[in-house]
Amino acid sequence: MLGNFQRSELRIEVPATSSTIRDRLLSPSALKKWLFPQQVNFVSEDFLTVGTKFDTSFGILKVSSQVDRVNTQCLRLLLSNGVDGYHEWHWGDGWVQSRLEGVSLLPLNLYQTATLLRLRAALKVDSRE
Repeated sequence: MLGNFQRSELRIEVPATSSTIRDRLLSPSALKKWLFPQQVNFVSEDFLTVGTKFDTSFGILKVSSQVDRVNTQCLRLLLSNGVDGYHEWHWGDGWVQSRLEGVSLLPLNLYQTATLLRLRAALKVDSRE
C-alpha cells in the first residue's frame, strides 16, 4: 500500500463506567450511532467477537476491519484497504485509550482524535439519561 507509516496513541477521560464503554465499542448498533457520519456495515448485529468483519466508509474512503482480539477491557481491529495496520482500544472506569498504527495516505491522528471525541460526546449523552 502507498502512504506513510503513522502511529498515534491518545487517552481521554470519559463520563462512563467500563461496562458502558465496552457496550458502546462492541455493539454494532451503538457503533453505527456514535461513528456517524461514517457508514458502518456489519454482516451480523451481534456483539463483536474474534473474527467479526465489517467495513466503515466516509465518502469514497473505505476501511475494512476484522476483530483480532476482544475481552472486557480491550478491542483490537486489523485494518485493510484505506489503512493497512491496526486500531487497538483499551478502557476502564472513566477513561478510553486508542492506539492506531498503519500505512495510509490519510492523516490517522486527525481521524483518531475525531473518533475519540465522538465517542466521548455519545457517552456524555448516555450519562445524562
